[in-house]
Amino acid sequence: MGNYTVKVDVEYLGDLHCKATHGPSGHSIMTDAPVDNQGKGEYFSPTDLAGTAMATCVVTIMGIIAKNHDIDIDGLKVSVEKEMKNEPYRMIKRLEVIFDFPRKLSDKEFKLLSAAVDKCPITRSLHPDIVIDRTFNFPD
Repeated sequence: MGNYTVKVDVEYLGDLHCKATHGPSGHSIMTDAPVDNQGKGEYFSPTDLAGTAMATCVVTIMGIIAKNHDIDIDGLKVSVEKEMKNEPYRMIKRLEVIFDFPRKLSDKEFKLLSAAVDKCPITRSLHPDIVIDRTFNFPD
């Protein structure tokens, strides 16, 4: 499989709002600066989308692994909390990712699925100073 490219067009709408349109699908999302950086927080901020991209990427890879190994993860819920820092410059400091699995996993299943965090292209592309905390929860 060779390189795959996707074009996204971004339009600045003023008042720190942007509209990003996904070329292949035509779907759009809006962004706004966060309230701690002169925005209104009316939409996802670009750094919110970085955390969202990582979480959805990991879950997608888990879905592929689950499909290929006949593991049921339907109903998996993931939350990601982003923490920013301002010194020495503004950047994402930490992403806390919490996985709430719908059922207990065997040791083999857990090993396969938890490895998805490090296989994610977004995780691999993030700055090495960003701390990624992971919590895996299972029903009792």
